Amino acid sequence: MTDQPALRLFNSLTRELEPFAPIHPGEARVYSCGPTVYNYPHIGNMRAYVFADVLGRTLSARGYALTHIINITDVGHLTDDADAGEDKLEAAAAARAQSIHAIARHYTEAYWADVAALNIRAPAQWSIATDYVPQMIAFAQTIADRHCYDLPGGLYFDTASVADYGRLARAETTVGTGRIDDVAGKRHPADFAIWRKTPPGETRQMEWDSPWGRGAPGWHLECSVMSGALLGFPFDIHTGGIDHREIHHPNEIAQNQAYCGAGGLGDAANSGAKLWMHNNFLVDRSGKMSKSSGEFLRLQLLIDRGYHPMAYRLMCLQAHYRSELEFSWDALGAALTRLKRLVMAVVRLREAATPVEPGPKFADALARFDAAMADDLNTPLALTVLDEIVAQKRVDPGEKLGAIARIDAVLGLNLANLDRITLRLRPIAALIDEAAITAILTERRAARAAQDFPRSDHLRDQLTQAGVEVMDGDPLGWDWHPAAR
Repeated sequence: MTDQPALRLFNSLTRELEPFAPIHPGEARVYSCGPTVYNYPHIGNMRAYVFADVLGRTLSARGYALTHIINITDVGHLTDDADAGEDKLEAAAAARAQSIHAIARHYTEAYWADVAALNIRAPAQWSIATDYVPQMIAFAQTIADRHCYDLPGGLYFDTASVADYGRLARAETTVGTGRIDDVAGKRHPADFAIWRKTPPGETRQMEWDSPWGRGAPGWHLECSVMSGALLGFPFDIHTGGIDHREIHHPNEIAQNQAYCGAGGLGDAANSGAKLWMHNNFLVDRSGKMSKSSGEFLRLQLLIDRGYHPMAYRLMCLQAHYRSELEFSWDALGAALTRLKRLVMAVVRLREAATPVEPGPKFADALARFDAAMADDLNTPLALTVLDEIVAQKRVDPGEKLGAIARIDAVLGLNLANLDRITLRLRPIAALIDEAAITAILTERRAARAAQDFPRSDHLRDQLTQAGVEVMDGDPLGWDWHPAAR
């Protein structure tokens, strides 16, 4: 840690770059808002976990003992992210005529599969919301007398009872409250339920007895309880998507302040975490990012179309995490081509040597890589350093592999384990298998060599109709890729 430039990270609470100074020397404690498991995650959701993974890898590379927690929300998240509508799991279970437990289990496992496919390291613990309901009730009891009030619909948090409510969102509490339901008896429009009573005459699949009646916890309460229980208040870093910055995280912060008896947010530690970090949106102009669109953009759709998951990870790294990233199939294809170039170079090195500690010839490049990552995780600049190292000539191949490995331990592209075969995925819509594709390409190359161009064109058209596009003159020698739709 001492040889590297100081790590500076952008704190959404202060809107400033701040040096990372761990609360517990030598440790880094990080909490990331996880998925609500009522449906498959879309690729925009997964950008948040690529970002959190790079953050965790950076901390690990600097020698910190990392404790990273990601929660799984299986109760309490309403169909409006603010404080209105049905519980998302209850609604999904009713729509599919299945139990909530079956719904939650299926989509949790689907999320974990996407995590693995993107080479995202598993956290120290996956915290499941329903495992912590007794602790949520105890937490609410601790703050109820001073910070909450009871209404027929549930126990509500009085946002006026804590200092600086809404500072994270940079909004007055009267601004933007159109997303918050108008409940009779609420003292302020921004007040939110931390325990929702089951309405008379209704029965929910997930409900518990509490001092405020039978019901279920609010979404905001879950993260306060699990982060505090597993990391202790205050902890170092809380991450999430930028959409959480407006309502979910301000409400979480208010609960943390109330529970800890803390003062205003001039001291960021009073929020429960010293740094709050948010990745920006993945923007999709086609409108298929929303889960209500049917065939929305999930990772499996990319795979089905022949794109390796690491191409999407690389696409994410090509933009700074605080910048919007626009998704397009062309951009994903370009990322896949860049990944192929990296993989081909590393495969050639692996055939020639085994990785060893890089020597002085790589010192400057590695120092610039460290500086890029120390500057609020500047992965676009870090990738240019990786490209530069890959392009170096007349250097020891083992040292070059060692330098690449040091960088990839942070970027997580899994370059040491990829090869041409694993990257070349057959699109699910293709009507022939890879062996048949290879046989036709072999025949086509022979036809071209014999200048039998009508035969060559016929074979190319045959592949196109089967969902495979031939790449004549491809300098990478990859031969084919999924046909465009």
